[in-house]
Amino acid sequence: MVNILVLYYSRNGTTKTMAQNIARGIESISGAEAMLRTVPKVSAVCEQSADEIPESGSLYATLDDLRRCDGMALGSPTHFGNMAAPLKYFIDNTTEAWFSGALTNKPAAVFTSTGSMHGGQETTLLSMMLPLFHHGMIVLGIPSSENALRETLTGGTPYGASHVNHKQHSLSKDEKTLCFALGARLAQTAIKLKTS
Repeated sequence: MVNILVLYYSRNGTTKTMAQNIARGIESISGAEAMLRTVPKVSAVCEQSADEIPESGSLYATLDDLRRCDGMALGSPTHFGNMAAPLKYFIDNTTEAWFSGALTNKPAAVFTSTGSMHGGQETTLLSMMLPLFHHGMIVLGIPSSENALRETLTGGTPYGASHVNHKQHSLSKDEKTLCFALGARLAQTAIKLKTS
């Protein structure tokens, strides 16, 4: 059994919906299990502690989740062409996992949601890959063999799954398909790597 961490931050629920669709894709593969985790908000004025357990939704991610996972999908809304501060804050505090090589040779994928077609979705996906490379992860995208990638008029890129909001929070059929496909590809790769 492989355990895939789906780690995300979601401000209005759209990125969370993407994470859930990726988790469905992961769990569609026999021998794979998804573990949904989020991160708390950060204060704009000072560093503060969040409760250990959120009031509702996914649990907060820990460094132990990184050590235990066999692969990871990392997701964030796009903020000025970058990942949101809460997710970046968590990633910036993974030095211990980096020193120990906890994520080395594990597969990873990225996903994002943005408010408009030119909101910076591709730069966000690319910038989210950088710390994954530093951790020694094997970063996956979405191949052009996925029909929805070639046909989408909304979100979706070769770099990872994406959602273009256009003032509506619901994912298009293509966006859901691409999230599912990315999750399935991540799980299949994790199984191949773990059993080789």
